[in-house]
Amino acid sequence: MQTQILVVDDETAIADLIEVYLKNENFMVHKFYSGKEALKCAREEKIDLAVLDVMLPDMDGFEICREIRQTKTFPIIMLTAKEEEIDKITGLTLGADDYMTKPFQPLELVARVKAQLRRATRYNMAAAEDVTEIMIGGLSIDKTARKCRLNEKEISLTPTEFEILWVLCENKGQVVSSDDLFYRVWGNKYFTNSNNTIMVHIRHLREKMKDSAENPKYIKTVWGVGYTIEG
Repeated sequence: MQTQILVVDDETAIADLIEVYLKNENFMVHKFYSGKEALKCAREEKIDLAVLDVMLPDMDGFEICREIRQTKTFPIIMLTAKEEEIDKITGLTLGADDYMTKPFQPLELVARVKAQLRRATRYNMAAAEDVTEIMIGGLSIDKTARKCRLNEKEISLTPTEFEILWVLCENKGQVVSSDDLFYRVWGNKYFTNSNNTIMVHIRHLREKMKDSAENPKYIKTVWGVGYTIEG
């Protein structure tokens, strides 16, 4: 089945250009210039990934992202024309998996799309080997079923959040540097503001786990080094 990508950007030239590049990679593209139509598509179609512009005439990309994350876990890449770090952090906090600042190279966007789709595929596929599960206190994470439970209650995680938590759990008791964590999850050795990207996802994980940022029980920050989960 053809991979379906949702694209929404009110700048028609940019939306059309993204559509051309994605179609060249044999993706099916659902293209919209307004948020409400895009959100309707996200609810009704079997979307595999969304590319959302932040600034839209009827509703902003943050609101679309928030609505999608109510029921969907497919990857979301945010597009922003602003340089303010707060926009990027806001998108990641609401559940976006990646972001790009305009202007951008279309080929880089295509590469990001492919990377996110690979991660989502790993997230949704059952592993070929025996069930692999790690239990740390009341936390249980199952790589085969792709499920995470805390005190017997299932936590809904995005593919990116699951990958980050799995890497930390399989390195239980060891400090994983931000750079290494980024490489293990995103597959890139370097990315601008990668530390901030990891930080926002860690914060989101802690919120879902109802863990204290000041005195966390599970994911602990080792300042200047990285993160760890201790058994």
